[in-house]
Amino acid sequence: MTRVSVFGLGYVGSVSGACLAKMGHHVIGVDANPSKVDLINQGLPPVIETGLSELLAGVTKSGAFAATESWQEAIAATDVALVCVGTPSSPNGSLSTDLVKRVSEQIGAALAARNEYFVVAIRSTVLPGTVEGIVVPVLEARSGKKAGSDFGVCMVPEFLREGTSVKDFYHPPKTVIGQLDCRAGESVAGLFAGIEAPMVRTSIRVAESLKYADNAFHAVKVTFANEIGNICKAAGCDSHEVMKIFCMDTKLNLSPYYLKPGFAFGGSCLPKDLRALTYHAHGMDIQTPLLDSILASNKKQIERVITLLQGYKGRSLGFLGLSFKHGTDDLRESPILEVIETMIGKGFHLGIYDEFVSIARLVGANKEYIQKEIPHVSSLMRASAEELVADSDVLVVSNSSDKFREVLTQMTRKDQVVVDLVRIIEASEVKSQYYGICW
Repeated sequence: MTRVSVFGLGYVGSVSGACLAKMGHHVIGVDANPSKVDLINQGLPPVIETGLSELLAGVTKSGAFAATESWQEAIAATDVALVCVGTPSSPNGSLSTDLVKRVSEQIGAALAARNEYFVVAIRSTVLPGTVEGIVVPVLEARSGKKAGSDFGVCMVPEFLREGTSVKDFYHPPKTVIGQLDCRAGESVAGLFAGIEAPMVRTSIRVAESLKYADNAFHAVKVTFANEIGNICKAAGCDSHEVMKIFCMDTKLNLSPYYLKPGFAFGGSCLPKDLRALTYHAHGMDIQTPLLDSILASNKKQIERVITLLQGYKGRSLGFLGLSFKHGTDDLRESPILEVIETMIGKGFHLGIYDEFVSIARLVGANKEYIQKEIPHVSSLMRASAEELVADSDVLVVSNSSDKFREVLTQMTRKDQVVVDLVRIIEASEVKSQYYGICW
């Protein structure tokens, strides 16, 4: 049993507090609004939420959950504080962390009078860097103590949907604990022991970022389905049947397959079909702002690499991979080809190695394309990956070939730079300087 104080008694706080109390923990809710405090102490929910009324009535009657306006008393009587205050949008769209900061000030002031180790767990949705950039400095300044030794700090994002939050609390898709120190992580892990869900212990910034990745993707999925639905309706077909069949594909459509940050997409299908679909939609007077933005965003990822490489003016570039995907010789709309042609135009000295494209120059179906469309690029091909690595100052990796991994880990020098577009290796695996495109 853990003694827990829950700061903020809205949806997240009241549900989290009641559910933790039901699990056997002793919970004290804290809120500046006396009406919410009174409702909790009467066993009444301060928000309308399925299943909360019955749950709250039971845990308040047993004494497992009580509420107070006194943050000093709450901190003195507990060992873990769960911060669940709101983070609303400011008029300009930015996130307001005023309540998180205010509660951090209160907890920090109360910690000054405590000698025992205490854990502050942020459950409010905050942007990456908030806990370490705002919460920790405030806690340390007000308490006169050091985070990570005198007290612990964690980020514990919630995955609760309004209307089903009680059920979601006990059956989450995952439990994520971002920890500043292992001791703090252990304390918070104990709170959720018994909940059947994968538990992930990670860094605070990863935990902060995760909730935004989740919600942004949910928003993308809703908008994507709506835009496909609008096109289907105009084309005279049943959008629900289309999406029902779409969702049957758990190998590519509903899977982790395309959800790894890296370089731009290319090839003979995705760019062509996106252009065709949006052109067709516009011809039917259907607006598709999400679908329209995809190729533009993809272009920005290519430009990001070009901008980075321009900073290596005067140094030779070596490109490991030329086709749009490892294991093929298909160069149609290969994004790295656009990068290479741009760097050639800017006067860079460079070389290229791609095993499958080298074969295609001699016998492949793309032989004619290579000879007619990109002879200037073809002439820069090197005989081996080893030769390319030895002769290049900056190595750009665009394909996840095992051969590339081997030569990078065994042959790179301290004076070289590896620009990794596919996360084929980790920085610790090479002697050279390492730059991941978006990690």
